[in-house]
Amino acid sequence: MIAGIAFYALATVVVVSALLVVTARNPVHSVLWLILAFFSAAGLFVLLGAEFLAMLLVVVYVGAVAVLFLFVVMMLDVDFVKLREGYARYLPIAAIVAGVLLAEMIVIIVAVVNGGAAADAVGPAAPVADRTNIEAIGRVLYTDYVYFFQAAGVVLLVAMIGAITLTLRHKPNVKRQKVATQVGRDARTAMEIKTPVTGQGLSPEDLR
Repeated sequence: MIAGIAFYALATVVVVSALLVVTARNPVHSVLWLILAFFSAAGLFVLLGAEFLAMLLVVVYVGAVAVLFLFVVMMLDVDFVKLREGYARYLPIAAIVAGVLLAEMIVIIVAVVNGGAAADAVGPAAPVADRTNIEAIGRVLYTDYVYFFQAAGVVLLVAMIGAITLTLRHKPNVKRQKVATQVGRDARTAMEIKTPVTGQGLSPEDLR
């Protein structure tokens, strides 16, 4: 009963927070709702008995929210001074998100402790009893779904290149290295032979 209540509560929070991510006009609010959605989804994984996926979701995705926020700031040119001035304005919504996260952690702990075997029964069991959850996921991921795993890596690489291209700004009056010119030069362009006159030194122009 407790596990069922926790599941429906976490699922509701995930759906609502996901809608608020795409409907919020403030990027800071969207990031906060995104953190709440990821954390709630991790709670659902814990209820299903997939602790490794829950930890992966929190460590990778919630940790990558800071990078996402960085790209948003870089692309939208958000003023850091105004952002610091609005700290008190963002504090209430941050407190709401933190309160919901705390309540979810308490509900998950109570559901897992009191549910016991019933909470684990709804989750997918490992094919072999002596395998851990991490080993079972690794065997399936790197055998049956290895091509999809590699495709996901390619998609992330393309997304990273696109983000760098969108945020790259070329500054004027900056000397840049021309690799093709350096590699393609020959002896005629690489060095210059001077014939100085006896008793007369080189001028500053010749030394340059």
